[in-house]
Amino acid sequence: MDECTSAAPPPIPKITPLAPKDHAEAVAIFRSEIVGALTRKELDHGELRAAFRLLSQERFRPPGVETTRRYSVATLERWFYAYKAGGLVALRPARRSDRGHAQELPAEQRQLLVDIRKEHRSASVPLILRTLFADGRLEAGAVSPATVRRLYVAEGLDRVPMREGGGQKTRLRWEAASPGALWHADVCHGPALTIDGRSRPLRIHALLDDASRFIVAIEARHTERETDMLEILVRALRKHGPPDVLYLDNGATYIGEILRTACARLGISLLHARPYDAPARGKMERFWRTLREGCLDHLGSMTSLHDVEVRLYAFLDQHYHRAPHASLMGRAPAAVFAARERPADDLDEQKLKDALTVRERRRVRADTTVSVDGQDWELDQGFLAGRVVTVGRSLLDGVPWVEHEGQRLPLHPVDPKANAHRRRPPRRPGAPDEARVTPFDPAGALLDRAVGRRRDEEGTR
Repeated sequence: MDECTSAAPPPIPKITPLAPKDHAEAVAIFRSEIVGALTRKELDHGELRAAFRLLSQERFRPPGVETTRRYSVATLERWFYAYKAGGLVALRPARRSDRGHAQELPAEQRQLLVDIRKEHRSASVPLILRTLFADGRLEAGAVSPATVRRLYVAEGLDRVPMREGGGQKTRLRWEAASPGALWHADVCHGPALTIDGRSRPLRIHALLDDASRFIVAIEARHTERETDMLEILVRALRKHGPPDVLYLDNGATYIGEILRTACARLGISLLHARPYDAPARGKMERFWRTLREGCLDHLGSMTSLHDVEVRLYAFLDQHYHRAPHASLMGRAPAAVFAARERPADDLDEQKLKDALTVRERRRVRADTTVSVDGQDWELDQGFLAGRVVTVGRSLLDGVPWVEHEGQRLPLHPVDPKANAHRRRPPRRPGAPDEARVTPFDPAGALLDRAVGRRRDEEGTR
């Protein structure tokens, strides 16, 4: 009951973009989502190799690409060990040694390769190249298979391999290795509330620990946006530390850039259930059923979210967390979760702020102000007026700053009345209050030279 009465952290600003700061980080996040879950498991060499083979059969959509592709076992293995050793930074792609050089095929070769693929869809890229090399229409080594594959993808001519048969797979009961390793996140639609004569929707957001069935966070809201999910996740992270994996469905609340980027920066792997596969989310669905039967179906005429949350916490604290659970061999969720051995982590407020930091490009106005989320902020550095700068801010507090040439420059809310009595900042760094006049007289210099007159170092006669 203490959580609902304690002071809540400042809400995260709504509709604020959080995206990777560059393409390299987007690629690193994409790779971490593929192999990150494997780094959390204890697998021997054979099991790990089998997991790589299964992943190599799946298709993934890289950042900035409209088509999907597969990755080889060797590539997945390289990503796995890089991520395990160096985290997200180690998955950033290296710059090409030939970057900046033209990589496109000549028009004649492009047309030749496209025509062959259109007429022979089943022919593989190695077969096409071997044939063209053999009959002399292409010089050996003139083009690589990877270049041809990229060409076919761009032209919509990539091969569609036959899918493996075998019928439906057997569903197995599974569970995380220990409490705190994997959390489920989901939203439940409750009965509408009547507030000030208006009907408002009720959405219950919750995070459930897989191994203990313990609810690490729960909150009643009117919306189910991505920022709602982030706020409840931050609250749970502050109290219980980060999980290894976050298991979600494919709703819009859980597939946005904000959540993906933040989790990748925190080292939390994201897993999404297969679309339309409700049994894969069985633990969460079973909790919602228990919550409905014991609480939501009996709310009556609630008139505020606070009234709903008080009943939610009472249901959890007085019944659900204390009740024996069949899947836990008769133990209670609270007892199992409390007995966990929480590994040491370096999560603190600064790391949370860094993970939820967004950066945008803004042009500084002539009066040294920039607009952030509809509010005007001003710089003390007048020389940045008119320039395009990087504005950063954390979604935890919303206070922005400017990043310029490796320096972090503070921003202040604009106070027009105070500015009426404030000295103006100089336009140039280190400039004096009064501009110095430097003599410059081309015609006078020629005249002095003609009459033999000399000037001193200050330029005066």
